[in-house]
Amino acid sequence: MINGRKELLFGPFAGFSTKFLKNGSLMDLPSSIRPDNAIPMIFAGLKNMPLTKYLIEQVRQTPEERHAALREYIPFTKLTDWELKEAGQRVQVIKKDKEKGGVLEFGTEVVVSKDGTVAALLGASPGASTAAAVMLDLITRCFGVEGKAEKWQTKLKEMVPSFGVSLSENEGQLETTRKRTAEILQLKKA
Repeated sequence: MINGRKELLFGPFAGFSTKFLKNGSLMDLPSSIRPDNAIPMIFAGLKNMPLTKYLIEQVRQTPEERHAALREYIPFTKLTDWELKEAGQRVQVIKKDKEKGGVLEFGTEVVVSKDGTVAALLGASPGASTAAAVMLDLITRCFGVEGKAEKWQTKLKEMVPSFGVSLSENEGQLETTRKRTAEILQLKKA
């Protein structure tokens, strides 16, 4: 309760799970280990020991320890006021690297099968600032010839007028896009 209202706050905690999806199986990670990816996983873990140690410490925290961390932000809080909830799940991308063995990736990446029938968004969750660009990339990569067809391009430009235009190189289109966005979101100039 904050000011008499039930509120949801995201705490300063991290976790670890062997699930790839929030409602996935605890066997997701173990069943994904194969001879060709075991070495990169080991190297990425060893080269990121501070992160590995941090995640282990976070998972092992007691409710009292989590509450102590929370009190750094909200000093007057009581342990009984809080309930730990899993907010989401993300899978960290590990890539093979000839020099380093394996490298932990921290961005968002769209991976598409060769035939374009399966796609996945890996890594950090895209926020509102990147979600539209990620989806447009997904559409053009998954639908190949159809995605490049005039009919599709026209529809995409109708939905996203700045599609295919570099706004950093086109000041007029940038201003038009800002105005349109402000109108749609009912934003007022300060």
